[in-house]
Amino acid sequence: MRTDRPIAITVFAVILVVASAAQSQRLLYPTARKGDVVDDYFGTKIADPYRWMEELDSKELAEWVAAQNKLTFDYLERLPLRQHFRQRITELWNYPRISIPVREGGRIFYRKNSGLQRQSPIYMRASLMAPPTLIIDPNVLSPDGSVSLANYAPSPDARLLAYTLSDGGADWQTVRVREIGSGRDLPDEVQWMRFSWLSWTKDGKGFFYSRYPEPPKGKHLQASLSGQALYYHRVGTPQSEDRLIYERKDLPTWFIGGSVTEDGRYLLIRMAQGSGNQNRLYYTDLGNPSRPKLDAEIKPIVEEDGAEYAAFGNIGPVLYLRTDLNAPNRKIVAVDLRNPKRSAWRTIVPERKEAIQNVDLIGGRIVAEYLVNVRSRLALFDRAGRPQGEIALPGVGTVVGIGGREDSPEIFHAFTSPLYQTTVFVYDPRTKKSTPFEATDSAIDVSRYETQQFFAISKDGTRVPFFLTARKDLPRDGDNPTMLYGYGGYSIVTMPVYRPHALAWLELGGIWVTASLRGGGEYGEAWHKGGMVENKQNVFDDFVAVAEYLVNEKYSSPAKLGIIGGSNGGLLVAAVAEQRPDLYAVALPAVGVMDMLRYDKFTGGRAWIPEYGSSSDPEQFKYLIKYSPLHNIKPGVCYPATLVTTADHDDRVVPSHSFKFTATLQEAQGCDRTVLIRVETKASHSYRPTDKLIAELADEWAFAARQMGMEATRVAP
Repeated sequence: MRTDRPIAITVFAVILVVASAAQSQRLLYPTARKGDVVDDYFGTKIADPYRWMEELDSKELAEWVAAQNKLTFDYLERLPLRQHFRQRITELWNYPRISIPVREGGRIFYRKNSGLQRQSPIYMRASLMAPPTLIIDPNVLSPDGSVSLANYAPSPDARLLAYTLSDGGADWQTVRVREIGSGRDLPDEVQWMRFSWLSWTKDGKGFFYSRYPEPPKGKHLQASLSGQALYYHRVGTPQSEDRLIYERKDLPTWFIGGSVTEDGRYLLIRMAQGSGNQNRLYYTDLGNPSRPKLDAEIKPIVEEDGAEYAAFGNIGPVLYLRTDLNAPNRKIVAVDLRNPKRSAWRTIVPERKEAIQNVDLIGGRIVAEYLVNVRSRLALFDRAGRPQGEIALPGVGTVVGIGGREDSPEIFHAFTSPLYQTTVFVYDPRTKKSTPFEATDSAIDVSRYETQQFFAISKDGTRVPFFLTARKDLPRDGDNPTMLYGYGGYSIVTMPVYRPHALAWLELGGIWVTASLRGGGEYGEAWHKGGMVENKQNVFDDFVAVAEYLVNEKYSSPAKLGIIGGSNGGLLVAAVAEQRPDLYAVALPAVGVMDMLRYDKFTGGRAWIPEYGSSSDPEQFKYLIKYSPLHNIKPGVCYPATLVTTADHDDRVVPSHSFKFTATLQEAQGCDRTVLIRVETKASHSYRPTDKLIAELADEWAFAARQMGMEATRVAP
């Protein structure tokens, strides 16, 4: 039951008092009105005094956010290392970054950022060795970066390019079509696309995409999503004439996506209840790829739930799938669409003790990335599953992408590690050698640093892997400023990768740690299930175990230990800061899911129910309320210094999560440790133009450094 009494809007005031004796700042935070909303969950009454912060377009909220931002930026401006971090991260960020290339129509397409461009332009090459041609520069389309170029897909004849634009980088995207030869945009405009691929028919006359009904006016950044359907847009026609291909009115909250096989013969349709890996799979035989039959019958391959069925290639009617059906570490199977019954499926590559991560069908070979103790290995198989060796990698680290085509021999792959800038390689199966797609001249010297892997023991005895990067001569005296990063959810693998801003931290004597927690996919689906729904507490226990290891082994101490994570990782950081406030000096939760009782009321939140559970279920409510960050803040407890970050166009984890959490924590904080929120504008859940991203990272590091007593004099020569 809900009650809500209107209360007059409070006048906001921000007063900064300097406590010179303690050499710290004691802040008075902007006052937030407290309402009388109370919800009844199966007899348990839960107050929600800041429910009004869910109205993202309200004047009252805008005033509160403006006051909070003023306080935060005034505080950050005084931090002694802020300018150092901004300058150094800018220097470290200034190197070329390239996406995995896409080959279509004999041409090669990719995105490249020269270093500090706000967004990465799209380029095309006529061949591997040909010079690049600029196709679209989003920095011209949106000079301030407020509109992001999100996705793109060249037509099979390389004549047209479909690309999407997003206001503030929000999940909502609008599709435009450009003639590659002339550089001219066609009149086509497709709106309300979200969580969708762009997939052309082989004739190059149109593409499949998924969209939602137009949301209520002014509510598109927070309205709950329902009714996604698959459409086909024919180039040169208005969106109103787009053909509806597939919808499921009986399952309105499910995701629906479509993709055309490389040969243009089949349309594959994927349906999923949530944002995890489990899905259903259907197909349509389009017939002649040059004259695709768009009204062909849609037939099921898999209609059951409970496993993943990820198609990655086909040879004629034989479809190759990655699946965890009866194989939690995944296997590769072949399905003949002429007889797609499960009893006729053939196992091509059986399950191993190492989990399969990425897989593709390239140049007549199956390329599979295996995770060996959270380290990538690239294995090759022929189409019958016979081993064909491995692709040698530059070292111990992470493959962050595989690409190529069945009808082309080269294999693109990107490699990275904490001390190795992400580099795209081209593997030649004839010479069995990999060469950089574009050579980069890195100015960084990492010879003084090293990355080591360790294992912590969690509360239930589980070994939790983590990677620690620091100076080789690091003193084990417990005095090293340390940042611990984690995620732990959605079967997403958290592996050691290069982060330019982390190197800026290392140069000041700091330590960077990446923890691979349950809830991720580092050890297959069993590892994922060990940290989801009723097992979510395992994720927090794993993270705490790593933190305790760092303290017990004297790498750091509670006065020098910070924690950082975003989205589901923001939830993680907030939860462990509440469960063990004694263990950390600083917490940096970004775009976090903070209200576990109401997260499914906004945008695509219902898609997360398979991962978290829902407060509408009496049993699931019992464990959600135990760790929900918003509901486990206790007045008078001394929590770590906290800088919450979010963005005004975040339509995935709406910023009301961070607003309500910050207001509650500021009121409850039982000591002088600072609690601030930084709200970025014209940015979203996972998008900021380069300059804004660097500024935000510098502010996070400067804030953390201030709490840990890190000094500018420790800057490495």
